[in-house]
Amino acid sequence: MSATTDDVGVVAVQQMLSALSEMAPASSETDTIDQIAALESLKAACAATQAKQTIRLEELRVEAESAAGVPVARQGRGLAAEVALARKASGSAGGRYLGFARAVMREMPHTRAALAAGVLTEWRATILVRETAHLTPHDRGEIDRRLCADVSVLEGVGDRALDAEVKRLAYELDPQAVVDRHAHAVKDRRVSTRPAPDGMVRLSALLPLVSGISVYAALKKHADATVGADDRTHAQVMADALVERVTGVADVDALPVAVNVVMSDEVLVGHGGAAAHVTGYGPVPAATARDMVATSLDADAATTLRRLYKAPSSGALVAMDSTARLFPTGLKLFLDLRDQSCGIPYCDAPIAEYDHADPHAQGGDTSAANGGGMCLAHNRAKQNPGWRMTTADHTDTARHTATVTTPTGHSHVSRAPAPPGHHDEPVSLIERRLRALLDAA
Repeated sequence: MSATTDDVGVVAVQQMLSALSEMAPASSETDTIDQIAALESLKAACAATQAKQTIRLEELRVEAESAAGVPVARQGRGLAAEVALARKASGSAGGRYLGFARAVMREMPHTRAALAAGVLTEWRATILVRETAHLTPHDRGEIDRRLCADVSVLEGVGDRALDAEVKRLAYELDPQAVVDRHAHAVKDRRVSTRPAPDGMVRLSALLPLVSGISVYAALKKHADATVGADDRTHAQVMADALVERVTGVADVDALPVAVNVVMSDEVLVGHGGAAAHVTGYGPVPAATARDMVATSLDADAATTLRRLYKAPSSGALVAMDSTARLFPTGLKLFLDLRDQSCGIPYCDAPIAEYDHADPHAQGGDTSAANGGGMCLAHNRAKQNPGWRMTTADHTDTARHTATVTTPTGHSHVSRAPAPPGHHDEPVSLIERRLRALLDAA
């Protein structure tokens, strides 16, 4: 839900959206290709205008906060998260985009012009911005001029080739800056996971050049010497060797790791087929979830069963059995299971902090109704002036919701996901309103 507006620009954009949705199919293959190309150019032009409006928002916000006496160091805080909500993106993506808009609008006029003319895609503009971020404005402007003043220079150049060319020019203009960037990048080394199809996980490691190549070479050398000893492929041997060398355990099922698996009672006893949910991963088939439980029991691993209670109609999680003695620990676990990820709309980041919607300093309760889990970026953003969060606790017909309102008055609503095995019943608008009245009574 967004604030109402009479802005001519917004109305014009909405009319363009309506016209595009009503566009008739092309009459020939040639016309189809021409329309695809024209629409790609339109997307680029929209990206340029969006960057311009983003910087205008920043200017207006700084002006307003300066007039209100906000210290310079605090001006514009939370702006990236606000832009991210408008773009239906995560908080981290909002921060990256704000940096992109600043660079394109203030330091790279040729890139901006090519984007506005529709001859440079937003992704290719992002490559130019990203790979010149460590340079001085003068050197960044020089690369901008060399590559985008005459857009024919980029005709037929692929994304990877463009990335390499920008890196080459950067090193030519300021080799020390490139060396310093590489040295600083070492601090960003990390390991992460993200879900993959079919019950798999992608384990990624961002490592310094020599370290990363050495790890891969060691695994490959082991696989070269091992493959053929059994029916595993070369890739499977490398994957198994990685697990064993990192954990010290050859049998994956014996790894001493806590995994929260949420499933309906029907799935647990073997009569249901609804998907279960693994915290930090996502949905898994019922059979896979039962196998995980059975494997843990067979391996004599410590296995704890907690009952989660849900409202019959809405599926809202309302309570949980817990063996924990301290209430905050149990409450955090309940919020993890209820919300599953950051409670701000469009953000899929893992929960890192727990906070009150109605601030504790203003009398807000430490409760499931008033609490929520958020990523670090969004929890910091909502502390800034002009941000407000309200919650609506679960009812028999609705799950827990959180509404965040930004300084511009725009509101965005997130709703707790349905627990495994629950399916919302289709209801009419009249039924929904009647249920809401009954819940409020």
